[in-house]
Amino acid sequence: MKFDESQRGIGMTSERTRERLIDRLKEQGIKSGIVLDQIKKVPRHIFVDEALSSRAYEDTALPIGHGQTISQPYIVARMTEVLLNHVNGNKILEIGTGCGYQTAVLSPLFKKIYSVERINPLLVKTKKRLRSLGIYNVNYRHDDGWNGWEKYGPYDGIIVSAAAPQVPEKLLQQLEIGGILIMPFGEKEKQELVIVYRDGDTFDYKRLGAVSFVPLVKGKK
Repeated sequence: MKFDESQRGIGMTSERTRERLIDRLKEQGIKSGIVLDQIKKVPRHIFVDEALSSRAYEDTALPIGHGQTISQPYIVARMTEVLLNHVNGNKILEIGTGCGYQTAVLSPLFKKIYSVERINPLLVKTKKRLRSLGIYNVNYRHDDGWNGWEKYGPYDGIIVSAAAPQVPEKLLQQLEIGGILIMPFGEKEKQELVIVYRDGDTFDYKRLGAVSFVPLVKGKK
């Protein structure tokens, strides 16, 4: 991953500001040094509109247009840490490319990422942004996230950055035996982060706590 001076940040986007975010994540229980290092390295301020850049290193979700948000750093760190702790392999499916922040955090940690986004204008912009950071190990697809990306499956891990009332069946079937899927589960008013473990044709669920995500909308645009 490469950064020019504008991506390194100054003032409210400086290294000192990022250090404060890392301290907060540690206090909330993030233990992986690799994950914390990635959260510190990735210039979150370039993933949001310039008007919001001074808030980029707050531990909060922020709007990115198209009715979508950039996820809270703690949630990005938590989901990434879970993948690192449980995935035995290097092929990840990401549902919900969004602005690409989660993708950028994941990119040095796994050999290949397949990322699906339903909103094409958002995806076009995100691809350019990630390439400007020197990220080239991601394949992108404009499609309905409920479909996954069967062509390159099965995947060692699947990460979903939008909530659904049930885990999409196609995603379960694209999960490698021994792999895990992590996603927010439930309706808007009551969502929980859930890990799904695949053991043959059996899927075991573990709940990790309350979260709040945008919905996993069907269709594409």
